[in-house]
Amino acid sequence: MTSNNPPRWLVVLAFLAIYIVWGTTYLAIAVGLQGFPPFVLTAMRCVVAGLLLLAWCLARGEKLPGRGTIGNSAVSGILMLVGGTGLVSWAEQYVNSGYAAIIMATEPFFFVLLDKKQWSSYFSNKWVLLGLLIGFAGIVLFFHYTGEQRPEVSMDTTMVLTGNGVLLLGAILWVVGSLYARNKLDHSHSNTLTTGLQLLAAGLFSALTAAATGEWGRFSFAQVPAAAWGGFLYLVVMGSLVAYMAFTWLITIRPPALVSTHTYVNPVVAVLMGWAFAGEHISLLQVLALLVILLGVLFTNVPNYKLMKAV
Repeated sequence: MTSNNPPRWLVVLAFLAIYIVWGTTYLAIAVGLQGFPPFVLTAMRCVVAGLLLLAWCLARGEKLPGRGTIGNSAVSGILMLVGGTGLVSWAEQYVNSGYAAIIMATEPFFFVLLDKKQWSSYFSNKWVLLGLLIGFAGIVLFFHYTGEQRPEVSMDTTMVLTGNGVLLLGAILWVVGSLYARNKLDHSHSNTLTTGLQLLAAGLFSALTAAATGEWGRFSFAQVPAAAWGGFLYLVVMGSLVAYMAFTWLITIRPPALVSTHTYVNPVVAVLMGWAFAGEHISLLQVLALLVILLGVLFTNVPNYKLMKAV
């Protein structure tokens, strides 16, 4: 799946995966944290998903690539999945799932700032700029929301602020890793193979991080409740195998800033899921912000809609 002109229906399904499915993973992380420390959770979900993908590739007769591709896959995977996903898991100990998704919605702006190769395209396209500005306005509206954070630290302002800073760092690292993967990976290999390598590398690095922070010493499989296991399995299948694979494929066939618009829709899904299943508060201001964010996504995608009509 390395063609620049893939079937339209496949592109649509991939965008649905990163828009909708990824939005639900913020709640799944919160559920998983009921039994798993953050980097233990990240390590296990990435290792399991990575091994499954690599086993599938080897069973189909694919051969492992050379050191260069393995190394580049490892670097990009660690940046995105440890720096991004792992830090989100850590921060969700202190902020609720919807709020975490809101802060991660800053990713498109870092794509525009860091993707120098696309600067001429981004800054000369009125639709992209208008969409990003409208999306940013929606995010600002979200930041007026001061709803409940994690009950056990709701009065600890320092940890809430630290969680916000960690989420912002996670967004930056995710963007850096995405751009690195786009520019450095050898796309002659299947997306499944390189994604498996990324996941496995990120899982192993997360396991080392968990060891360094003492998480393994505080963790016991016997004490993990059924709900946390359910969250873990959902993250492996829907988060890592479905949504992440869709993202790593889309980033090779569509402009990164366009693909990153999933971070506009994810808060919509995350807030609604948190409200419906975890009792997280949703205000009228948030509903208004969701509508503004969706409008930003629409405008940002206008050039792509025109391109698809022309094909």
